[in-house]
Amino acid sequence: MSGRAAGPAVQVVALTKRYGHTWALRGVDISIAAGEAVALLGPNGSGKSTLLRILATAVRPSSGEVRIFGVSGRDGDALRRRVGLLSDRPPLYDELTALENLEFAATMYGLRVSERQLRAALDDVGLARAMTAKVRTFSQGMAQRLSIARARLQDPDLVLLDEPYNALDVEGLRLVDQLLANAKTQGKTAILATHHIAKGLAHCSRVLTLTGGRVTFDGSAGSFAGSQAALDAGAWE
Repeated sequence: MSGRAAGPAVQVVALTKRYGHTWALRGVDISIAAGEAVALLGPNGSGKSTLLRILATAVRPSSGEVRIFGVSGRDGDALRRRVGLLSDRPPLYDELTALENLEFAATMYGLRVSERQLRAALDDVGLARAMTAKVRTFSQGMAQRLSIARARLQDPDLVLLDEPYNALDVEGLRLVDQLLANAKTQGKTAILATHHIAKGLAHCSRVLTLTGGRVTFDGSAGSFAGSQAALDAGAWE
C-alpha cells in the first residue's frame, strides 16, 4: 500500500489524555506529512507511548482530534490495516505459537498468505526453530522479533515504533533498522519513539520532543543537535 496522501498523514489538534488525575498529554498539536520519518523523544512519562497508542487507535483521547490519512482516529476499523504499532511490550497471544500468532494477524488484516509464507517470515527474523513454540515461553527479545515479523506482514502505511530497540541483540537491532529503512524507501510515514537519540537522528529527518505531555521541540534533526532540547535530553537518554 502507498503511504502517499493528498493531505497530512497525521493531523493532531488540541489532543489531551488524562488517566484519573494524571495528565499524559496536554494540548498536543502535530502535523506530519506522508512519507516523513519523525523521531519522538522525551523522558519516561512524557507521553510518547500514550501518543503512539492513540495514533494506533488502541487508546481513545480525552479530548482533541486525530486524523490519520484524512480518516478520524476514532474509526479504528478503517485504519487497522494502514497503521502498525511495534512496541517493546508487544500484544501477542501467549497461548498461541509464533506461527499461530502470525496466522491470526493475517486473518485480522484480511491478508491472503500461505503457511509457507508465514514460515518464511518467521525464518527471516531468526525464529525458524521456535515457530511452533508457545509465545509464553519466549524471551522479550524473541517476542520483539515476532512483532517485527508481524509488522512486515501487515506492511502498514503509518509505522509507529515505541522503544523498538529494547531487549534486542545485535541482529534484532539490525532488523529494526532495516524495518525503518524499508519504510522510508517505500515512502511510508514513520514515527520512532526512542531513548536512543543517536538512532532517532540517524533514521529521521525531523525531531519532536515531549515533556510533561507537551510538545517542547519540533524541528529538523539538524537543528535539534544544537538546541536546548538536545542539552536537556542528556538528562533522560
